[in-house]
Amino acid sequence: MTTPQQADQLKRQAAEAAVGYVRHGQIVGLGTGSTARHVVLALGEKVRAGLAIKGVPTSTETAELAKSQGIALLNHDEAWQIDVAIDGADQVDPQLNLIKGGGGALLREKIVAAAARQFIVVVDASKCVPALGGTFPLPIEVAVFGWRSTERQIQAVSDAFGYGGTVLLREKGGQPFKTEAGHYILDLHVARIDDPAGFETKLNEIPGVVETGLFVGRTDILIAGTQQGIEVRQAERR
Repeated sequence: MTTPQQADQLKRQAAEAAVGYVRHGQIVGLGTGSTARHVVLALGEKVRAGLAIKGVPTSTETAELAKSQGIALLNHDEAWQIDVAIDGADQVDPQLNLIKGGGGALLREKIVAAAARQFIVVVDASKCVPALGGTFPLPIEVAVFGWRSTERQIQAVSDAFGYGGTVLLREKGGQPFKTEAGHYILDLHVARIDDPAGFETKLNEIPGVVETGLFVGRTDILIAGTQQGIEVRQAERR
């Protein structure tokens, strides 16, 4: 069993390997969370050694860390073309589909991943699972207006897929958690998600759903830190 300290060390090693894909002059998408923090710190070391890059952060937390590391950032209003985005994941299935959003930044993370020419996912081996779901809920970002109606429709879609489960409003400090965009997050707890692509499509058809934490077919490279070393997997595109 990997301890939290060991898992963090594996994340750091994988993050350092991922930063090796970044080239001079590139625009880099910067994720959010503990793994992304290691990525930003590793990039900061390279910047101080002479690497010139510009970053697109997916949260205020990441932006502040990047600035502290001397990484130049692009404004959200700029029409950027991201060369490579590097981010963590809460779960990865054998087809490199992901659940993301445990940190609440899933909307920006998906925008950045979709805008990147190359999307690199960094994890420790414990995040690799046979199927999405089970030990980690699926975050779904929703509009505050009418969220209870949206919640019922999410449950209905989950039931229609045979997943069932429970939808819970994410809270922080006894109050509904709000994303930086001012939305709520509903966490869908199901045993497993057998059809991530179909499920993502149907959830996104619900009025009130802003975005889901399912990242299907977006990963280009997976870098996993394991006890045996770094494992790199390339996505197989049909």
